[in-house]
Amino acid sequence: MFTETVIKFFGSKAAVARALGISQVAVTRWGSAIPEKRAVRLERLTGGVLKYDPLFYENQDKTKKGRKLNDENQ
Repeated sequence: MFTETVIKFFGSKAAVARALGISQVAVTRWGSAIPEKRAVRLERLTGGVLKYDPLFYENQDKTKKGRKLNDENQ
């Protein structure tokens, strides 16, 4: 789940933070993809309007591992 999509849905980082009961700073630190645990929660909070996709996070993990291996080989 992309941070940009979530912010557009709620209207602001502050609104996202309120919905999740976290700080706005935490939302700001997410980067382009929100943490998987938050994605699951957001799907529940929005009644499925925002969708948690486990494959999205599997692909994120594979990309991170690939970058780490590549960096180690440099």
